Amino acid sequence: MQVDSKKSQKTEAPSEIKKWSGRFNEPVADLVKRYTASVSFDKRLANYDIQGSLAHARMLGIQGIISMDDVADIENGLQQILQDIKDNKFQWSEELEDVHLNIEKQLTDKIGDAGKRLHTGRSRNDQVATDVRLWLRSVTDELVLRIRYLQSSILDLAEKHTDTAMPGFTHLQVAQPVTFGHHLLAYFEMLQRDLERLLDSRKRLNSLPLGAAALAGTSYPIDREMVAKELGFDRVCQNSLDAVSDRDFAIEFTSAASIIMMHLSRFSEELILWSSPRFGFIDISDGFCTGSSIMPQKKNPDVPELVRGKTGRVFGHLMGLLTLMKGQPLAYNKDNQEDKEPLFDTADTLLVTLEIYADMLRGITVNKQAMSDAALEGFATATDLADYLVKKGIAFRDAHEIVALVVREAVDNKLNLQDMKLHDLKKFSPQITEDVFNVLDLQGSLASRDHVGGTAPLQVQKAIIIAREKLVEEN
Repeated sequence: MQVDSKKSQKTEAPSEIKKWSGRFNEPVADLVKRYTASVSFDKRLANYDIQGSLAHARMLGIQGIISMDDVADIENGLQQILQDIKDNKFQWSEELEDVHLNIEKQLTDKIGDAGKRLHTGRSRNDQVATDVRLWLRSVTDELVLRIRYLQSSILDLAEKHTDTAMPGFTHLQVAQPVTFGHHLLAYFEMLQRDLERLLDSRKRLNSLPLGAAALAGTSYPIDREMVAKELGFDRVCQNSLDAVSDRDFAIEFTSAASIIMMHLSRFSEELILWSSPRFGFIDISDGFCTGSSIMPQKKNPDVPELVRGKTGRVFGHLMGLLTLMKGQPLAYNKDNQEDKEPLFDTADTLLVTLEIYADMLRGITVNKQAMSDAALEGFATATDLADYLVKKGIAFRDAHEIVALVVREAVDNKLNLQDMKLHDLKKFSPQITEDVFNVLDLQGSLASRDHVGGTAPLQVQKAIIIAREKLVEEN
């Protein structure tokens, strides 16, 4: 009698798909299958899952746990599956729950019993922990490159404006003059620390969980160091319980990502303010702005606004991951399936944000005159006047009070400090002479901050040279 192949497949599917099905008296409900399935989002780990499986299979063969013929079949089958995935020919099934079982089922269909032997000595618990680390390591390396590209954009813009005067702010009030180049270099420094945080987190990330199996290790004579070396891990995780259950590496990455987004959000806030007509310091290229559906004159800085908004999204993912882990007993729990979507979205958001930010900065036009005028309007050189009096022998606190009175008079008479007459200034201190106008001048003020970390154009130029050398060394 000929057996209907479709009927046969349907009858045998549960035992082929669900390796634990013999334990249960009834099938898993369809709603539960849909609720617990993760293949819709974890299939992006497929390439890394195959990498890990190839290394695991070779180790099993070398250790004599499976035959080298089985290893050859597994390698062949996995390479075919990898190509199918790249060509979008792979058929993903929600019935098979996750990326791991989907690939394993396809492998078994292709090569038979050898495919069933691949899972010897491992669990999906250590398998997924390995996949996520491999994926996150690759993402981290790409993010490092994109941070450097953004830093390069910052340096290119700063180099054009090493002596462009603008108001420096505290409390969003005009404080002292700085150069636009110096202001931009502040973000270079922030990003440099961000980059170092990512590289530092990568060191802890780069430990191999595979070999921990479900939670206690395995009784097979595996060689974890061999697998670690083949996959490029620096070490193996030293405790099997810890290896499969903790996601602190994902939390640390998302924390570093949150700090990067926080820095870019601060930068965005300034770009938004500076591009407003009330400031008029910069113009963002049309390609990074949009108009209004009702107001034809509008040019909205949508990109920096969205960066500011997406920052909250990444912060939310960090809090979500922390909350996910906080109540879990050892070892693995199904809760950890929920680590991937926030982690994936954090990486996706950060990757595109860094790329678009670097390109946006290259299209910014600076209004030097507007920056200079704003610096002069806010009594930005008042501290220079106080320093001038100190150098004439007046105690700083007394000089501070004298300049405060000068500023009050300037406000009452609607004057800027550099517009006041010498005889009016001398009313407040006889030590004030003609040379006072050298310090009230913006360029004189900037040039006087001539030390490492200062805003003097000469120091900004030196800082850019050092920063460029740093980028070259890191590459």
